[in-house]
Amino acid sequence: MSIDREALLQGNRRTLAKAITLTESKLDSHRQEAQLLLESLLPHTGNSIRIGITGIPGVGKSTFIEAFGLYLIKQGKKVAVLAVDPSSPITGGSILGDKTRMEVLSQQENAFIRPSPSGGALGGVAQKTRESMLLCEAAGYDVILVETVGVGQSEYEVASMVDFFLVLMLPNAGDELQGIKKGILELADAIVINKADGSARAMADQARQHYNNALSILHHNHFWQPRVLLCSAMENKNIDVIWEMVTQYHQCSLDAGVFHPKRARQNQEWMWRLVHELINRSLSHDPHAKAVCDAMQNKVNAGQTTPYIAAHRIVESLRQI
Repeated sequence: MSIDREALLQGNRRTLAKAITLTESKLDSHRQEAQLLLESLLPHTGNSIRIGITGIPGVGKSTFIEAFGLYLIKQGKKVAVLAVDPSSPITGGSILGDKTRMEVLSQQENAFIRPSPSGGALGGVAQKTRESMLLCEAAGYDVILVETVGVGQSEYEVASMVDFFLVLMLPNAGDELQGIKKGILELADAIVINKADGSARAMADQARQHYNNALSILHHNHFWQPRVLLCSAMENKNIDVIWEMVTQYHQCSLDAGVFHPKRARQNQEWMWRLVHELINRSLSHDPHAKAVCDAMQNKVNAGQTTPYIAAHRIVESLRQI
């Protein structure tokens, strides 16, 4: 699959889509080609602001992302929307309807919307999203929005690859904070209460106080106190305020000297995760290593050896691959 590198660098959307398809391929030859392409493009990456967006079903993520994306395009930005959906495409994760749900945004010349591929390959969905993000940056996209579906493990995946993590909430917070786990609140750089319009405005103000109280007792980084903002994506209210907040965060992180180290740390963490996955793959696919694993597991179960000795022999078996 030949990719026109220069066309991609010039922002050709068809070439960008083709390059992402190449990274999604499970063929080893395609994977090798994709990695060589990515490596050659690295000097042209890293110039975007990466924003993760999550929220419970029904919070209005699609409406918000479309309103946010359209606003950014009016500010002269190029916007890419990538979606992380851990569910099977066969069962119809909502992400598959992205271009339908964001119909106006998808028609903009300076917008690119891409659903996530299914997992199964090395790294699964998160790996594909990271690679798609690099390709979008090389194609000149200034802002990359990474959307997650629902609330769960995908939030942690996305938070580990973005600069700013935004959690969307509904006005009717309630005492249970809508079931949002403490861990996700700890990930949040901002909470945005959507649909804060009409009769829901009073509830939104109350919810804002709930979330401010919750965030005040959580540990966050030293240079930024997470904020709680109200907006109405449907009525285009406060979208500009949210972007202003993101740019303030970006500047604060640069001034504090943490922006680039954070990205470097994310890459290092991802590298070691891939190392562990490659080791596991070798252990499960190589006949000799698999036989050693099975034998050591049986000995540990029977109390015939210690877990440390078993682990050591399993690792030694990798040297013979």
